[in-house]
Order: sequence, then structure tokens, then C-alpha cells
Amino acid sequence: MNGKLGFGLMRLPSTDPQDAGKIDIKQTCEMVDMFLDRGFNYFDTAWMYCNFKSEDAVKDILTSRHPRDSFTLTTKLHSGFISSEEDRDKVFDTQRKKMGTDFVDYYWLHDVNTHSIETYDRLDCWSWIQEKKRAGNVRHIGFSFHDGPELLEKVLTDHPEMEYVQLQLNYLDWNSIGVRSRECYEVAAKHGKPVIVMEPVKGGTLAKLPEEAEKLMKDYAPDASFPSWAIRFAASQENVCMVLSGMSTPEQVDDNTSYMKDFAPLNTEELDIVEKVVEILNSKIAIPCTGCAYCAPGCPMNINIPRYFSLYNAEKQEAEDKGWTSQGEYYDNLTKTYGKASECIACGQCEGICPQHLPIIDNLKKVAETFEH
Repeated sequence: MNGKLGFGLMRLPSTDPQDAGKIDIKQTCEMVDMFLDRGFNYFDTAWMYCNFKSEDAVKDILTSRHPRDSFTLTTKLHSGFISSEEDRDKVFDTQRKKMGTDFVDYYWLHDVNTHSIETYDRLDCWSWIQEKKRAGNVRHIGFSFHDGPELLEKVLTDHPEMEYVQLQLNYLDWNSIGVRSRECYEVAAKHGKPVIVMEPVKGGTLAKLPEEAEKLMKDYAPDASFPSWAIRFAASQENVCMVLSGMSTPEQVDDNTSYMKDFAPLNTEELDIVEKVVEILNSKIAIPCTGCAYCAPGCPMNINIPRYFSLYNAEKQEAEDKGWTSQGEYYDNLTKTYGKASECIACGQCEGICPQHLPIIDNLKKVAETFEH
């Protein structure tokens, strides 16, 4: 890997706004060439990206045009597309054929969480991926992760052979009690596993900020883009070795490579500004829950009210045109341990103890409408 910036092949330019699979190969080639010319070489794709066409595009934009040793390529095995041990090889062999390569530099078990891990364990994908490494079909192994620090601790304890962890990490999720980015990062660091970052700009959410937040950043650095603050925040974490950015225009490639070519971590003043931006964003949240958790212990349905509210607030902060968001997945993961928001029996105990006097029962209905459809 060269530098700390990776090219995420998830949101490539399309010739049809209604079909992400109709990738604009010509424009993507220009973006890839710019990225490589500026000294970066890490590309990340997956089976289902761009309506299942991202891996096909890899052959057109990379492997047929550039020497194989001039770039680093990563892709993933997703639990949702395998149901037998034979499926593991079927997917893997198809991926290599689609991408036009005999080997993958980094191969991940995709989106390890409290649900998917059952498939990965049942099909012994942990041993399987190690065998691919021993055979030389992949150079490095790891997993991407969307869940809490407790499960991450267990996975890394049970599978110390995993070399890397890919985490959702950005300044808005850093101290979120729903996503818990910082806590997951600290678990990975404790186990000595370098972190590769996904969602540093939260799918574009941190590219469009409230006016007062924009002013703070522009007053300090008039020429710096808002995404640059987010990407640099992620890259500033000591144990982060790579930050993925899903680039979809040449302008985004130009901007990202301009400040990451000679990367400088955020200084103390910049970190203070980021903290103030987070405060501004959180002051506009839909449900003003402080996360004190007084409401949760006595809930007869074992509903994790503060964490559900945190995820709901994060969902409402997302850019409207983003499409898929991760909050629903975190919610599904939590409902394996806790009661669903829709299971609230309106006993009122939580509202009686809430220091903020929030209408918790009504807010839980909003959570259920958002995440249980």
C-alpha cells in the first residue's frame, strides 16, 4: 500500500442514474489513472458493489491496463451469498475471474456481525480463508465489521490469525453510543490489528454541514473541503493504516489526493474545531437523548432505548441522497440481544425516570417505523 488513502469502488460514476451497474468506464479509468499517477495504489471492491458490477469493472479499469504489481486489490466474501462450503470457492473463483487476477492482495470476510458470524462459523470460513492465504490465492486476510466492541473482542480473541480489521470510523460516529467507533477502534488496537477505515465521510453526510459548522471550518482553512476534515480525522488515528473513500467524480479524486499526498494529522486546534462541529450536529438531533440510560435497566421488554435513539438520530443526520446506511444493520444486530422498539408495551416506566422528560413511547414508535419496515 502507498499512502493512507484508498479508492473505494462502491460509488463509481454511472451512465444511468437509476442503475449503479452501468458504470462509466471511461471516466472511471481517468479517475484510476489520476489516483495511481499521484502515488496511491489501494483499491477496494466487493461482490455486490455497483449492482454486482464493481468487480467486473476492475478488469476494465485496472487489471487489463496496469501491471499487477502496480496496485493493491481487495475484495470480500459476503455471508449473504453463501449457504454451503462449496459456495465459498464458487464465489471466490468467480471473483478472481471477473477481476482478471489470479490472486487478491487483501481478502475479507465481509460485514462480520452478530448475525453473519453464524454463517461464517457454520461454514468454517475462518479456516477456509487461511487456506487461501497458504495457497497464495490471497496475500493478507481480515474482516470488515459492523457491530459492537464486545463482539469484536470475541472475534479477535478467537481468531488472532486475522491480520486487519475494517471499521466504520468518522468523527460523528467516534463517540456515538449506537455505532461506538472509538470503542471498536480501541479493541482492534489492543489486539495489535491495524485498522482500515470505511465510511470516513459517512457516505457524504459529513460533506454537507450546517451553516455554522461550515463557517468554523472555512474560517480556519478557507481552501479545505469538508470531506478533507473527515478523512484526515480518520487518518490521524495512530492505528489506522488506510482510509477508504468512495470516489465518484474526478474532482473528488483530485481533492482527496491533494491533501493526502503529504498527509498531516489534524492538529490540536483542528481537533477542537471538529469537536465543536460534532456538538453542532448533535444539537440538531431528532431525539435529544443524553444517553444517561436511566430508562433501560427496568424496561420489562429489555429495550435498549438510548442506543436505539442514538441510531435513529444518526439515521436522521444522513445525507438524503445517500441510499444504503449502516444504522439499520446496527439496529438489527442489537435486536438479537434486546427487545425491538415495536415491542414496547407503553408501561410508562421509562418516561417516569427520564431526566429529559422525553416522550419515549412515541419516540420508540418512530424508531420502529424507521428500522423495522
